[in-house]
Amino acid sequence: MTHDATERAALLVTEVATAARRAQRQLAPLTRQDKDTALHALANALVEATDRILLANAEDLARAQSMSEGLIDRLALDAGRLAAIADAVREIAALPDPVGEIIDGQTLPNGLRVRRRRVPLGVVGMIYEARPNVTVDVTALALKSGNAVILRGGSAAEATNAVIVEVLRQALADCGLSPDLVATVDAAGRAGATALMQARGLVDVLVPRGGAGLIKAVVESSSVPVIETGSGNCHVYVDASADLDDAVDVIINAKTQRVGVCNAAETLLVHEAVADALLPRAAQALWERGVTLHADAATRAVLGATGAEAGALTAATEKDWATEYGSLDLAVRVVADVDEATAHVRRYSTGHTEAVLAQDLRVVNAFTAGVDSAVVMVNASTRFTDGGQLGLGAELGISTQKLHARGPMGLAALTTTQWLVEGDGHVRS
Repeated sequence: MTHDATERAALLVTEVATAARRAQRQLAPLTRQDKDTALHALANALVEATDRILLANAEDLARAQSMSEGLIDRLALDAGRLAAIADAVREIAALPDPVGEIIDGQTLPNGLRVRRRRVPLGVVGMIYEARPNVTVDVTALALKSGNAVILRGGSAAEATNAVIVEVLRQALADCGLSPDLVATVDAAGRAGATALMQARGLVDVLVPRGGAGLIKAVVESSSVPVIETGSGNCHVYVDASADLDDAVDVIINAKTQRVGVCNAAETLLVHEAVADALLPRAAQALWERGVTLHADAATRAVLGATGAEAGALTAATEKDWATEYGSLDLAVRVVADVDEATAHVRRYSTGHTEAVLAQDLRVVNAFTAGVDSAVVMVNASTRFTDGGQLGLGAELGISTQKLHARGPMGLAALTTTQWLVEGDGHVRS
């Protein structure tokens, strides 16, 4: 990165962030109806621009052949996916406006009236990769919650994001709002990402969304406060008390419904009492879908030579237990009980999502109390850890940290709180 490129990026970010701050102040007097009208306009504009967006996406995909299967899956758009992205914007419009919501309050013995209300964060920076849907989701969430957003979407989706941002900015302008409520610094390349990380005082918070390497780089290099989203080494534990028919369905869905996402299952833990009954059925269904199993000795003993002959069964290594594959691979281990399952999860989990499949309430309680992840599913697929699926309309990302926000981040996560204290000439004695 040359000195000139660094300077140009810093100037661009300063210019964009200054304009974003100015535009964000414009949102303060807007009513919910004003914002919802703008959101519907954004959704309609995206649908109308389908052909342009898909043409740009095809250009990105043509350059992406060396990328992993998971990244290509996240990058790819078609008319159906784009329509679903637009529908998510409409769902956000249907949600309550978080701005001004009174969280709590009381009247103190001295007569002071105290309340806490939600207010926007201000200017939100987003650094992400190969996820054009994030461009739309974050813009919609930011608009509804009274924020401006600055995007660095990465080179893999550069053409797609450029068209989407252009469409969104024009739709905002057509609604009488400043197009500077959404902007991109993609033109500055990696230097733009670095400058965004150093824009403390201009950008209020930064959210990285992508692989572990990207997230680590942002957390370690940013002077702007960061909300850390995490990688997803997600686990499914099948207890002896589980309904095995349901368990097979959940395992297949959690692993194969979409492999390149952070809420896909990466490790399957099976109680030894049901290993003989469950593993052959689950393995056959997984093999039919192209999944390779990285299994411990107990699992391989149950499955015998069938999987090995098919090339779909290998011995698990220590690395497998800690890997977020993002592909058609699944680590499998037989455990003695729920305590051994939770011990495994605590050791290897990234704190994203875990699932327990059990009918015994004592086991469910032991598992939910024993793991320390942002989301715990009970008799449900890990794939439900998603803002749209959990009623948020869309998500900024899935936070695996514990401060400010945790789990799928929707509108509330894009707000902070402000104390309102009202008196009648009160003075402190």
